[in-house]
Amino acid sequence: MTQQQEAAPATFDEAVAALAASRREIEELRAELEETNRGVVALYGELDSQADRLREATELKSRFLAYMSHEFRTPINSIRSIARLLTDRLDGPLTEEQERQVNFIQDTATEFAAMVDDLLDLARVEAGRVEISPAWFEMVDLFTALRGMFKPVLTNPDVVLVFEQPADIPKLYTDHHKLSQILRNYISNALKFTQQGEVRVSAHRTDADMVTFSVRDTGIGIAPEYHDAVFQDFTQVDSPIQKRLRGTGLGLSLSKRLAILLGGSVALESELGKGSTFSVTIPAQLTTSPLQEG
Repeated sequence: MTQQQEAAPATFDEAVAALAASRREIEELRAELEETNRGVVALYGELDSQADRLREATELKSRFLAYMSHEFRTPINSIRSIARLLTDRLDGPLTEEQERQVNFIQDTATEFAAMVDDLLDLARVEAGRVEISPAWFEMVDLFTALRGMFKPVLTNPDVVLVFEQPADIPKLYTDHHKLSQILRNYISNALKFTQQGEVRVSAHRTDADMVTFSVRDTGIGIAPEYHDAVFQDFTQVDSPIQKRLRGTGLGLSLSKRLAILLGGSVALESELGKGSTFSVTIPAQLTTSPLQEG
């Protein structure tokens, strides 16, 4: 028998052993893979469960906000109506001090009503019940309406509200009510935190398809660390003026969500002590909103 023939059985045995070892490795890998798959399935199940609980919590919060908003409307309207009757002198004359106190009640009720409206809007947005109704309109008409809306509330003689005449902006096709709500929030905040100087509203085309609306003020400004936070729910910047003013901290958060529904985005440029510029950029022609796509 040759040396090659004597080595053959050993080589065959080695091959069989190697094959058996490979099979054991494959079985071990298969067992590990099955265990991993079971873990992944369990993880997905836990994530689905958490997602369901999150959806339930969000829905409950939206229902609560909507319910409480509606419940608050009746007493607020009653307070405003009674205050209006008093200021109209239907029940007789008022002293100077009484008139001052009634005006304070009326102003507080108006602020409270605005807070309730913010809460109700937030509940509608989170519940996906906000309808987008685009229509054609001229920029000049939007600015004229906003100018007339804010004229009665310009009580500080040291602050002027300026609307720049929009140039080279064609008719827009979007929901002008939602756009107006965003700009109203911007302008209200700017007037609230500007004690001297101006609040300037402008619009310009950023490219062929997009338009940017800006509200620039000469107010207290916002520190960089707060720039992202101001667009979150219930966020208010800590400042001496903020401590004297009431609010829910929802206006800018709603503005951001409404901008997204209009297919756009919001932005902030600000430096502490040097004023702020809040902007919203939207398509000149809205095609399909994210809400409608869902």
